[in-house]
Amino acid sequence: MFDIVLGVAQEIHYLHQGCDMQILHFDIKPHNILLDENFIPKVFDFGLAKLYSVDDSIVSLTAARGTIGYIAPELVYKNLGGISYKADVYSLGLLLMEMAGRRKNVNAFADHTSQIYFPSWIYDRLDQGEDLELGDVSDDEKSMVKKMIITAFWCIR
Repeated sequence: MFDIVLGVAQEIHYLHQGCDMQILHFDIKPHNILLDENFIPKVFDFGLAKLYSVDDSIVSLTAARGTIGYIAPELVYKNLGGISYKADVYSLGLLLMEMAGRRKNVNAFADHTSQIYFPSWIYDRLDQGEDLELGDVSDDEKSMVKKMIITAFWCIR
């Protein structure tokens, strides 16, 4: 799982920094990550992507782009400022949480409102010292999941 996460992060970094033009994907989510026969991740579906000059660190959009549950707040709430590559980083953070928590990041059928927004659910569980209900996993896997979750929180802050 770690290799897949690292591969996705490298793919996104390449889109933002490795091309002549900066590519903002705007729709990073599990359905847009393919694994090849060697489980190497490939980001695809560039239908919402936009090209920008690498000199433009902040760009503007006229409408929100992306999938509910993965959209960065600044794409929806215009008063939060301009758009940057951080919108894709935010989506990556939610993807990491899904992978680490082994469930979708939006649970519309949750009993409590705090369970609907996945980062709040994870934060509450960790804050209360509760397990993330990972099932039968080794201590090494638990350590890796914790690191993924910390990284995910850095991505969405």
